[in-house]
Amino acid sequence: MELFILIITLLILAETTIITIKNIKTPFSGSNQKRKVYVDTSALMDPRLLAVAQTGFIGDNLIVPRSVIQELQLLADGKDHDKRLRARAGLDAVRELERVIYFDVTILGDQLDRTPVDNRLLELAKANRGAILTNDFNLEKVAATEHIDTLNLNALALVLRNEYLPGETAKVKIVATGSGIDQGVAYLKDGTMVVVDHASKKIGEEIEVEFVRVNQTAAGTMMFAKTTKTRASQKTSTKSTTRSKPESRTANNSKKPTRRSH
Repeated sequence: MELFILIITLLILAETTIITIKNIKTPFSGSNQKRKVYVDTSALMDPRLLAVAQTGFIGDNLIVPRSVIQELQLLADGKDHDKRLRARAGLDAVRELERVIYFDVTILGDQLDRTPVDNRLLELAKANRGAILTNDFNLEKVAATEHIDTLNLNALALVLRNEYLPGETAKVKIVATGSGIDQGVAYLKDGTMVVVDHASKKIGEEIEVEFVRVNQTAAGTMMFAKTTKTRASQKTSTKSTTRSKPESRTANNSKKPTRRSH
């Protein structure tokens, strides 16, 4: 009996120890601790930032240093027309980001000295164990050497881009008939539906198709394609029609009456 009580006590002690270790390594879920993300000039001038933020995918607190706003102001007053427009849009983006409900935006009053803005961002992120939101490739590489996390809108767009673009070809397997006449339905590896013209009789077959257009909505992405054989047959029929025209002209010329010499 005493041995049984000892075993139960040891099991309870072991389970308590495991729970304690997990609580030390994992932050408490109810503490609402969010990562500090320092936003740079290139990210603010990108109109996609506000669009992504409004979807709710960004949950971290965004911090915009005063030095970054100053750099935007200098660009907005500069001589380069394109940079001037983008900088003004970046200043507007700061105000619009403050209205997004999914996170807090803080304007950090850092020192406005001669320290380069990129260096200031690296210092702030490293000192506060934060990350940097940027589209600057070089800044991202430098941050990696300092073991600082970065968020890049270009990298996000690259991940979310369509695997195929209009004009490209690929082999797909027709698995069902489409809603339209003579249409077949296939799926890409990522689950994207492909509607193929003249493929309703190809169910179960793997055929080569050429993508014609992409329909992308909030509900998902759908691609439309046509079989490459159909395209080849159209070219052949066009060539044959073109070749037949000179023959008809020859035939018409042969019917013209010849002049008689007097």
